[in-house]
Amino acid sequence: MDFLRPARWEDALAAKAEHPSAVPIAGGTDVMVELNFDQRRPAQLLDLNRIPELYEWDTGEEEVALGACVPYTRIIEHLRRELPGLALAAHTVGSPQIRNRGSVGGNLGAASPAGDSHPPLLTAGAEVEAESVRGSRRIPVEEFFTGVKRNALADDELIKRVHIRKASGPQQFSKIGTRNAMVIAVCGFSVALRPESRRVRAAVGSAGPTPFRATAAEDFLGAALEEAGLWESGGPVPASVAKEFAGLCSAACSPIDDVRGSAAYRRHAVGVMARRTLGWAWEEYRSGGDGAGAGTDDSAGGSRCA
Repeated sequence: MDFLRPARWEDALAAKAEHPSAVPIAGGTDVMVELNFDQRRPAQLLDLNRIPELYEWDTGEEEVALGACVPYTRIIEHLRRELPGLALAAHTVGSPQIRNRGSVGGNLGAASPAGDSHPPLLTAGAEVEAESVRGSRRIPVEEFFTGVKRNALADDELIKRVHIRKASGPQQFSKIGTRNAMVIAVCGFSVALRPESRRVRAAVGSAGPTPFRATAAEDFLGAALEEAGLWESGGPVPASVAKEFAGLCSAACSPIDDVRGSAAYRRHAVGVMARRTLGWAWEEYRSGGDGAGAGTDDSAGGSRCA
């Protein structure tokens, strides 16, 4: 196995063009597991650790341009105001050591249905910036996942940045696991309120071959809140509305039975998480919150492991 160590982004793109089957590695939190268990044996590893721009981020007026290798810890420490849903999800990723090494870019590249960052990226409205020697393009995250552990990257492309819309209202995230820490999600759920457009976005992980948005549930809830005038009044969401929203989220799932949980359990759990995260987000909206404090205190439920 060859180990390629470019020091510049241009050199990394050239190496990927010359060796399309080379596997990128930075944090190594997924790749090294596969190598250690002999589940993957690529001809080349493409080490991206020496490329500084991959560890940088830029906060613009409307979005955050997040370098592919920015660790989860940095998101928690520096971007919880701009990206509260992603910061909450970052709290649930592995151990502190894993959060210091793992990144959103790596999570996207692995394209696991259970990736913790995927639901909040879907609700935030993210785009993946992919680049090759041929040029660059932005891929909407809804189009990025093409199957179980498959993504829309061409063989010669690498993820450079993820462009994520800044929160305009409360965002919440929850996951179900066999324990509260260092666990792969049995299923995950994210919700984002957008008061300026009076819209709701909801996304599910690990309850289908790819992460996905529950669009029917989004449309129902947005219409129900508008019809009842709740955006203006800040009144409580009726129990019947929350129940229907949860049911539509469950119905959108196409899970499987595996060692971590049955399909029936996953559908049930998604409904429970949908109702809970909606309650958390709406209570924050009613209290005048904008999501800025999300992820600040694990003892107060920051990780939201249900």
